[in-house]
Amino acid sequence: MREFQDYIDGIAEYTVCNVGNLLKEPRAFIKYPFIDPGSVYDGNIWDWDTYWSVYALFSVFDRFTETVQQKIVRHSKGNVLNFLDHQLADGYIPMMIEVSDLREPYLNQKHKEGVLMNMHKPFLCQQILLISDFIADFGWMDEFVPNLEKYFQFYRKTYYNEEKGLYVWCDDIMIGMDNDPASFGRPKFSTANIFLNSFMVMELKAFAGILRRIGAEGPAFYEQEATHLAAVIQEECWDRRDRFFYSVDVNIKTRKFDWFHEGLGVFWKTLPIKIRTWSGFLPLLAGFASKEQAEALVRHYRDENTFYSRFGITTLARDEKMYNLEATNNPSNWLGPIWLVANYVVFKGLLDYGYLEEAREICENSLTLLGEDLRNTGALHEFYHPDTGTAIMNGGFLNWNMLVLTMAKELEAAG
Repeated sequence: MREFQDYIDGIAEYTVCNVGNLLKEPRAFIKYPFIDPGSVYDGNIWDWDTYWSVYALFSVFDRFTETVQQKIVRHSKGNVLNFLDHQLADGYIPMMIEVSDLREPYLNQKHKEGVLMNMHKPFLCQQILLISDFIADFGWMDEFVPNLEKYFQFYRKTYYNEEKGLYVWCDDIMIGMDNDPASFGRPKFSTANIFLNSFMVMELKAFAGILRRIGAEGPAFYEQEATHLAAVIQEECWDRRDRFFYSVDVNIKTRKFDWFHEGLGVFWKTLPIKIRTWSGFLPLLAGFASKEQAEALVRHYRDENTFYSRFGITTLARDEKMYNLEATNNPSNWLGPIWLVANYVVFKGLLDYGYLEEAREICENSLTLLGEDLRNTGALHEFYHPDTGTAIMNGGFLNWNMLVLTMAKELEAAG
């Protein structure tokens, strides 16, 4: 990585100088300090964004002063405590907590009104485990085990399709990769998204890890749930012809009318939604892809007609009809632009499966992308053009862009 050291040093210096912009103090009904993504997202706490920010900050923790280190730990805990503080009696936790003049988060208000919507993405236990392992202290979380159990119970009751064995999004609001065509614009509760299910495998394992570390009952149950879910994903989401993981449509059944459809009915559980997105690589990160599947996914990464970019990986395959690089917010555009969190996920998955050369390439391409952006504009941005590397929008966005430093550190450790 020596030839990329200038990029590493520049991005690290920028991170150290600007991390204070992410570390926010309590305000309104947000009782605890927290971390926001920066840029246009000032004052908002997001579920998976906070996880990746903490993940990145901990990986480069030694670059900060002791005072800033203490703040990072305090604000990381605050992320979790704020979400748990706004958990409702039925177990629901909002995906985002915003600063407003309301008495409670807008999403909680709508939930109380009976509006069906998504809840906190499966990163809560992953963030708790990440923080607790890092500080070697689980005591701050002991009292919240019942809250976490209710969180999983609500997931199971509301978003788990028992017949199909997979979790589904309620709708396409705040699903992480906002306009993923596998979910965006589709009917409620119809998509078992590979993003949601892969991260849920990791979330179930994380809760099992928490329970095991504090000596509580139940870790085996959650480990079994994770193993079972991974097996169903293998059965329903892996396409043997395309050799890729897809989201699937669960709204499949024999629809009888009078005496029609009395013969052989629908016997398949799901239909693949054959749209190739970066989340098809997530089983590598979650660790349940087979060796043969990993080899196939590497070929997909290498394909210049689909995912390969000299700046990382496109978030949607280039040959999909929805491929689009426009600057949009609400929803943010995941139809092809380069997002550093997608680069990191694929990087880490490849690294974990022993594909060092490919992981190194993604790391170096990501360093070039952000390093040149910083040199040319003096800032980092939210997402980028996969052909030119130019920033598309939202200067000052730090958040998971810091993962590029995590990549460099993990790659160096891997040799």
